[in-house]
Amino acid sequence: MVKPPKALHVAVVEDDPRIQQLISAEITDEGHACICFGSAEDFLVEASSEHFDLLLLDLMLPGMDGLACLKQLQLKSPSEPALRVVIVTALNDADRKREALANGAEAYVLKPDLFEQLPQLLQTRSMF
Repeated sequence: MVKPPKALHVAVVEDDPRIQQLISAEITDEGHACICFGSAEDFLVEASSEHFDLLLLDLMLPGMDGLACLKQLQLKSPSEPALRVVIVTALNDADRKREALANGAEAYVLKPDLFEQLPQLLQTRSMF
């Protein structure tokens, strides 16, 4: 297996500790660094001082939901490199998918499909 030339620094925002653990294990198995957050608010605090290459963001979260978090990320300084955001959700909802993509998400992945798509997401580089 060929490792990508650069290990990614991946943030996972997911309120279910079991799902956090499964996603984190898969990311580290692929050779990347991973930090998990239980809420969008916790992630946004950390993201202001730490650079992440990829964010796997759940939609249904306690407090601020994933779409509100995504919109907050769009308000950051345009001089900073764009953060790649992939929505990872159990909601198969066309309207939410359109809204997420319109607000800067690069993909909308249903949770049952995540582990099949994760290796490709970790190798894909943003075209920005």
